[in-house]
Amino acid sequence: MKKWLSGLIIGFLCIGLFGCSSSASSNGSASGGESTLEKAKKAGSVTVGFANETPYAYQTPDGKLTGEAVEVARAVLKNLGIDEMKGVLTEFGSLIPGLNANRFDIITAGMYITPERCKQVDFANPEYSIGEAIAVKKGNPLNIKNYDDIKNNKDIKVAVMSGAIQSDYLTKYGIDKGQIQFVSDNPSAISALQSGRADVIEMTGPSLQSVLDAAKDGSIERVMDFEQPVIDGQSVRGYGASVFRKADSDFREAFNQELEKMKESGELLEILKKFGFTEQELPGDKTAEALCSPSS
Repeated sequence: MKKWLSGLIIGFLCIGLFGCSSSASSNGSASGGESTLEKAKKAGSVTVGFANETPYAYQTPDGKLTGEAVEVARAVLKNLGIDEMKGVLTEFGSLIPGLNANRFDIITAGMYITPERCKQVDFANPEYSIGEAIAVKKGNPLNIKNYDDIKNNKDIKVAVMSGAIQSDYLTKYGIDKGQIQFVSDNPSAISALQSGRADVIEMTGPSLQSVLDAAKDGSIERVMDFEQPVIDGQSVRGYGASVFRKADSDFREAFNQELEKMKESGELLEILKKFGFTEQELPGDKTAEALCSPSS
């Protein structure tokens, strides 16, 4: 009995005075441990997840990791004393689960900031903003110029990348789920259009232009007068950013500080221009906090 009582007293003292169980702190480490940022600085390298989507993040034929999101992150990280980025190729829909499973430390994939995603991860402030674009067979035989044209013709099949925001846009607009064809990446969307498995493909403007330029196929074309969809009364103009685990707030804040310096100096625009972006794609004064709000 005395042994049991002594153990109970010691247990209460341990919990009340010392907090015996370790708990995660706001910087992503157990009490007294190193944060992800501290580890990356010490190692001089960080692991990033990407989805092989041009122009945001992709591998060149010689294996180099590059793209808009990659090069922005590379510049920011270099200013933080982290010179090396190790890429982990992952399907877009697996990026957030992979980050939270510690397969990599940051997502550099040009991922849109949405309230739904903000529940799972934390975003840096946006580095670009952009609209939607579609491509069809040459001559646009089905005369597809907006979402209504797709919605009103149940025979039209539209291909989008699995896990990307476009499928949400289409379904929220009221387009039948049976009309949506999911593909693993954007080059696969081009293949679906070329083969006739899809009548139209959708992705962001720079992504679409990039894959069309790479395909060099005169039988397909971009619809230049495509009308931007309005979903739930809101513009679908998207804002993309690097992504962090919720525990890594110190990493995110340090990243934001360096990103802001790049915006002010013009370095951000110079990087964006290399991947087909213009001043129109700059994010302005939008913040991740504002974009994570359902009312934004």
